[in-house]
Amino acid sequence: MNVAVKTSPPTQSCVQSRIAGAYFYDAWQVNAAYPELEPLEQYIRVMQDTPKWLDGLMRLRNLIGGIVGLKDLGVFSAIEPNKAGASYSIGDRVGIFTLLERHAHEVLLGDEDKHLSVVVAVYMEEDSVSGVTKVTITTCVHIKNCLGKLYMLPVTPVHHQVARRITQAIGQV
Repeated sequence: MNVAVKTSPPTQSCVQSRIAGAYFYDAWQVNAAYPELEPLEQYIRVMQDTPKWLDGLMRLRNLIGGIVGLKDLGVFSAIEPNKAGASYSIGDRVGIFTLLERHAHEVLLGDEDKHLSVVVAVYMEEDSVSGVTKVTITTCVHIKNCLGKLYMLPVTPVHHQVARRITQAIGQV
């Protein structure tokens, strides 16, 4: 079985410049089941197949967050079904995130709200020894205020499970 493992953010990743001062960051890596897909396509493929429980958590987050003035992000699976990865432009929404940067081996997606700033990097590299394509998903969170700290209390432990599950799905056929 192709298992996602906790790792360090790749040193060549563009997300490295965003880690300084982060309240929270983590990275998970897996061997790509479809190494021919570019980074955004890796992300889109697994988000289109988001489990109902995960979209349910996002709906709960949006409901509770709305009470304290957080914006409704929608759900992970809200990906346009017939839109190819190559047709996304910087600034387009891809599920709950906005496409921030696009490079040959990496995409950065994120969201900005009054309580925190989140960036998710999907980074791909071929192992020079084995020839296996590895995908690393790094999440970086900067909090802006006490609401951000309060928000992250329940989110942090759940995030570890969600990030691991999403990364794991990239390694599955």
